[in-house]
Amino acid sequence: MSSAVSQEDLDAVAAQLGREPRGVLEIAYRSPDGKPGVVKTAPKLPDGTPFPTLYYLTDPRLTAEASRQESAGVMREMTLRLSEDEDLAAGYRRAHESYLAERNEIESLGTDFTGGGMPDRVKCLHVLIAHSLAKGPGLNPLGDESVALAAENRLRGTAIPADWPTIAELRGETA
Repeated sequence: MSSAVSQEDLDAVAAQLGREPRGVLEIAYRSPDGKPGVVKTAPKLPDGTPFPTLYYLTDPRLTAEASRQESAGVMREMTLRLSEDEDLAAGYRRAHESYLAERNEIESLGTDFTGGGMPDRVKCLHVLIAHSLAKGPGLNPLGDESVALAAENRLRGTAIPADWPTIAELRGETA
């Protein structure tokens, strides 16, 4: 659930990032403990620089987890699955198209680049996690899985909603 951005939010995000945030349109996701976790950013920064990353992960717990997953090879495994699973690839393409359409509603950058490697590969879990948290489960299948992995790594109920689906639930696996 997104919310308007206040000066208090901007101050919190600045503390999270260690720098002043730029182009913030709204807080796109707050963690269960109330902290900003994802900001929605303008397609162009105030100085006119294009910024195609619509959703930007700010919560240090989540950014550390995204980096941990990247180091553990999660991106390689996900990219391989994209080449083998047509349904997964189609869902990931839909996420890309939704992301692009939403960004273009704000301002078109004249490009179909969305970030995170969408729609053909997985290049940045930070972007995918941010997208899934901002939109909720069901839009970005690989972002959703990355959030589920983060939830399993002791972030459920603090940085991640307590009711976020598990990997097994997301993949339609039965217990």
